[in-house]
Amino acid sequence: MRFWPRLMQKIAFGVLWGSAIVTISFLVLIIFFILKEGLPSVTWEFLTTEPEAMGREGGIFPTIIATIYLTVVSVIMSAVIGVGAAVYLTEYTRDSGVTKVIRFATETLAGVPSIIFGLFGFAFLVTFLQLGFSILSGAITLSLMLLPTIIRTSEEALKSVPNSYREGSLALGANKWTTIVKVVLPAALPGIITGLVLSLGRSIGETAAVWLTVGGSLNIPISIMDSARPMTLHLYTLAAEGLSLPRAYATASILIIAVWLVNTITNLLMARFSMKLRA
Repeated sequence: MRFWPRLMQKIAFGVLWGSAIVTISFLVLIIFFILKEGLPSVTWEFLTTEPEAMGREGGIFPTIIATIYLTVVSVIMSAVIGVGAAVYLTEYTRDSGVTKVIRFATETLAGVPSIIFGLFGFAFLVTFLQLGFSILSGAITLSLMLLPTIIRTSEEALKSVPNSYREGSLALGANKWTTIVKVVLPAALPGIITGLVLSLGRSIGETAAVWLTVGGSLNIPISIMDSARPMTLHLYTLAAEGLSLPRAYATASILIIAVWLVNTITNLLMARFSMKLRA
């Protein structure tokens, strides 16, 4: 009788390990293939010059600038609204019909396909509000896509802060807002940053919504009202239209390296911040 539970435990453990190994293997395979095909074409000239002949020649410098512009603006917009909504849901409300509606709307928003966001951005922002194909139109569209992730991760991070922190601050005479800003948010910051990093990665890698809102200009964007071509859209154009597969692989390699650098740097900074917070 004791043999059967142990056998089931070993089988379950083996299945879990196998699932993890398969997942990691696919990740390594994809990254290895892209870097193998793309890194030979990545040169300093490729990174610092403008595209020529619709991308068949030249580099990707304008697309790098456009990606940075679009990512930073969209994450700032979504972070302000998302963290604010999470603070409201966690600190200022109790479970009620209103909070249930907000959470349901957030979960529904998370399940909407990105092409639908792009169509909304094109119809409402580009056409109705006459913002045109611009970084601003794309950033607003992307910020709507990132809101569910930031709200949920920030809400869970705020809930993980012990109530004793709040009670201690209030007992010392601080009001509720001061307690949230000085005590709760710093304690929840690692979890909030995790949500922002996830959002950052998604905004860098998004294509469908960007395609319908940002445009495809290969010029270096000067302001957020300029049209631009982020690296994902440039990669799609190069591959889909058969302009240059080697440069498409090279652009994909830069995207992978960029996401890896952002995640690594953020994890290092948050580790140092957590150590200082504990000290």
